[in-house]
Amino acid sequence: MRTARRLALAVLIGLVLWVQMGVPAQARQDDLKLDVRSALLVDAKTGRVLYADANIDTPYPPASMTKMMTEYLVLEAIQAGKLRWDDVITASDTVYFLGKHAGSRVFLNAGEKRTVRELFEAMAIYSANDATVALAEAVAGTETAFVERMNEKARALGLTHTHFVTATGYPEDELGPYRPNVPGEQTMSARDAALLGMALLRDHPEVLQFTSIPKKTFREGEANPLEMINWNWLLPGLPYAYEGTDGLKTGHTEAAKFSITATAKRGDMRLVAVVIGAESEKGRFEAARKLFDYGFSHFRYETVARKGDRLPEAPAIEVQKGKIPSVPLVLGEDAVDVVADGGDGPKLSAELGPPPEAPVKAGDRVGIVRLEQPDLPYLAAAYAEAAAVSLVAEADVPRAGAFQLFFRAIFDWIGRLFGRITGGLGASGAEPSLAALLPHLLQ
Repeated sequence: MRTARRLALAVLIGLVLWVQMGVPAQARQDDLKLDVRSALLVDAKTGRVLYADANIDTPYPPASMTKMMTEYLVLEAIQAGKLRWDDVITASDTVYFLGKHAGSRVFLNAGEKRTVRELFEAMAIYSANDATVALAEAVAGTETAFVERMNEKARALGLTHTHFVTATGYPEDELGPYRPNVPGEQTMSARDAALLGMALLRDHPEVLQFTSIPKKTFREGEANPLEMINWNWLLPGLPYAYEGTDGLKTGHTEAAKFSITATAKRGDMRLVAVVIGAESEKGRFEAARKLFDYGFSHFRYETVARKGDRLPEAPAIEVQKGKIPSVPLVLGEDAVDVVADGGDGPKLSAELGPPPEAPVKAGDRVGIVRLEQPDLPYLAAAYAEAAAVSLVAEADVPRAGAFQLFFRAIFDWIGRLFGRITGGLGASGAEPSLAALLPHLLQ
């Protein structure tokens, strides 16, 4: 009996230590019955994962969801002044090849001239491969050079399960001599698709001006006009319209099946849903709708603590050489997080920096407060860092004068000496002399 109790105790201790060491956080696993390869739902404001399956880090062919990175780099070039919306681009032989072959295209002829804006609309609305390569060549000279930039940006954005081979997502093995000189296969995971979509929304929100357009005519008022109907049928007026949808990008090839990175906003909540590998066009939109319904129905924002509030676990911090020995701490801004209906919400955890040296000003940041919700993990570590709330000094603390520091040094020295005596320390624990300490303490 005693052995059994010891074994049970050992198991219990092991479990506690395992939890304390950190079990990988998992998102809520409500069964949405999604018949897809992978699915993910993220709150765009906080980066919290509201729903995820087990495959969100598995790389899959992304098809035209690849174009989100092309959009990112084109908008980056425009922002940097290297490209302008009214610049005119001349279609190359590679562009013409994509314009006459299978896949989504606007049938650009070799030598045809179109503005950056026209081509960007064709890419964002109609997923036109020929328009996409024309933009890639305008930015980097060749599609190969552009794809190399895509992979560099992927690494910078933390896309660890992504590799680009083309600017379009078109099956690389079907391009023959027009395949970019980039080895490997094109892949992207659901997590990476969400990270890329959210980076696009964060850094270039103007993309929504294009991705939210349900229909537009290419070459309007010219010969050979083409009505472009957005492939994202979640947009208003299209077959699977979902209220609040304004982007982002669909994808489809035989290998990739049907995928989408979609975003919708209702009130102050914006969600990003990723569906990879649905069996049908209808299936990807139904899956995205289920994810959005789940997110908007079960989650809300909550102000957990307000600016100026004190935390019981971090009431004050020591101030070195201050007129007072410590200063109370308060939140520097509101602590807001997304919470599940019926959930406990986040727990606040304070992390203090080293004791500041006087003078200290009210509002000086001396630590952070993290909002911890293990069942709603962050999409990436960067979102956890961004969500941390400042912990600041509540009041000014002037520097103490030399006279005050002198007597404080004496009392501190006496207190440490008394502690060592009562602790029974021998010569090896001898306290430094007051004379030796004073020059440092009075600096």
